[in-house]
Amino acid sequence: MTTVDAPAAASDTVGTPRWVRPAVAVLLLGTAVLYLTNVAISGWGNDFYAMAVQAGTWDWKAWFFGSLDPGNVVTVDKPPLSLWMMGLSGRIFGFSSWSMLVPDALAGVGSVGLLYLAVRRLSGPVAGLLAGSLLALTPVAALMFRFNNPDAFLVLLLVAGGYFLVRALEKASTKWLLLAGVAIGFGFLDKMLQAFLVLPAFVLAYAVAAPTSLGRRVWQLLAAAGAVVVSAGWWVLAVALWPVADRPYISGSTNNSVLELAFGYNGLGRIFGQSHGGDARPKLPDVSHGEAMRGFGGQTGLTRLFTEQFGGEASWLLPAALIGLVAGLWFTRRTPRTDHTRAALLLWGAWTVVSVVVFSYMSGIIHPYYTVALAPGIAATVAISATELWRGRAYLAPRVVLAVMLAATVVWSFVLLDRTPNWQPWVRYTVLVLGVLGVVALLIGTARRAVAVLALVAALLGMASFTVATASTAHTGGSPASGPQSQHKGRVSFGGPQQSNVELNRLLETTTTKWAAAETGAMQAAGLALNSGKPVLAVGGFSGSDPAPTLAQFQQYVTSGDIHYFVVAARNGRGGPGGFGGFGGSRGTSGKITTWVQQHFRATTVGGATVYDLTQK
Repeated sequence: MTTVDAPAAASDTVGTPRWVRPAVAVLLLGTAVLYLTNVAISGWGNDFYAMAVQAGTWDWKAWFFGSLDPGNVVTVDKPPLSLWMMGLSGRIFGFSSWSMLVPDALAGVGSVGLLYLAVRRLSGPVAGLLAGSLLALTPVAALMFRFNNPDAFLVLLLVAGGYFLVRALEKASTKWLLLAGVAIGFGFLDKMLQAFLVLPAFVLAYAVAAPTSLGRRVWQLLAAAGAVVVSAGWWVLAVALWPVADRPYISGSTNNSVLELAFGYNGLGRIFGQSHGGDARPKLPDVSHGEAMRGFGGQTGLTRLFTEQFGGEASWLLPAALIGLVAGLWFTRRTPRTDHTRAALLLWGAWTVVSVVVFSYMSGIIHPYYTVALAPGIAATVAISATELWRGRAYLAPRVVLAVMLAATVVWSFVLLDRTPNWQPWVRYTVLVLGVLGVVALLIGTARRAVAVLALVAALLGMASFTVATASTAHTGGSPASGPQSQHKGRVSFGGPQQSNVELNRLLETTTTKWAAAETGAMQAAGLALNSGKPVLAVGGFSGSDPAPTLAQFQQYVTSGDIHYFVVAARNGRGGPGGFGGFGGSRGTSGKITTWVQQHFRATTVGGATVYDLTQK
């Protein structure tokens, strides 16, 4: 097959068919229904972030820094952009599960809409609609766009960056390229270096395909890099210049620095393996062994994203995406440098490949839901390659590639569905039967529209079923997973929610101090704050290992009458409620504080928790 036989780029078509706008409306409305219906089913979701959102609705400084409490002792171990969005919603509508989770769902609708626009501009409305639909129907997308982790807004900003880059590619526009840099910079303020995983794809696509001279492409990319630095750096600079005594400790860092957090625990530490920050420096459990660590990713290697932990999240269409990418680049190998189809494949294909490699070989903490950042790349790559191959179906080679893509998707869907054999077994067998019929029909080139519908149903039925099950299931804790509830049996949820202690909540509700209570580790303290509606000091931040507050500071709080109770909740055999809460809680500064309290105050038991009244010795 020569390049003359390659499908024509969608930008060659003129005008927009009448059916497009209604179809887009259906896509966005359907996505909104999927993501917004009963969105509060997960309650507080991840208590850790919910605690910070609650604090942000009480205090503007806590909102700006992403503090865990309105007293601004320590922050979350991420930048606060997603907390800003959820906190503003809480201030407008009142803090609740609904007001906290709706912004994430709307970020999902926005991501789907922007992906449609981005793909449509270079590959046409059919490819755009298919890409948007594939993103909306990815299980991990339905999971994270209905949850309060930072990932929802990360995806929105990354897709926005992709859209801006596509606009820049059309006419070598500096303005649009700078906007792409701004979007990635704000992505850094949401989840730090993970936002930069798409940068190689952005640089590759623009450097190869922008319709301008090489010299202009180089300085434009350098200017865009500057936009990334400025849009990410303003908050980092503000934190660095803020008097240390008047701001919270940056959780997860070793020296109270955002940059150290970004390049340490949340950067190279994630790639090469590193414990949580703080003076105790506790080592996290071995991420490669044991059922208890399933939420941490298991063994590294190219098969990781296909394992039981990761497979059901975003890998449904990954084989098809890789096949379509290789075929698309081959068929466009002789097209002009600025060819739109190849540019689109370079952008979304490199997005996918780089993310797959990094996620596969990360040695530090990685959760399966991180793969939501892969979903737009996979969706766009499959949509673009399948649409272009379909346009060239008069030739044998495109039909064969389409048949291989469909066969790979059907087989892999069957494998994934077979991992939950008792859940809707008819789905996997239906997928298999329809897939066989679709592959045969593609190879013989029979009835066009019927074949297209058959192939789509076969490819998407399993994934869509998993997505609907995900959206209808409550998810809590620090390591939520996609799929039906039965899929999660035996899985330990890192940072699971603390069981509400009614007696303790009532006790805290009567307090009038700056902090109703203090407890080691945010995963424990969060339950107290959320269930009582009172400020709680999370000693040591996320894991209890951060040196905040110091023993001297804590003693001063007690002397000033700022803290009423110190709580030591009942622990399970794994060291904390719901799993791994409280890493390092018995060591370092938090351990010293606990020992000091135990030595100087009398303990009582309230609803199974050990409570020290710090106002009475």
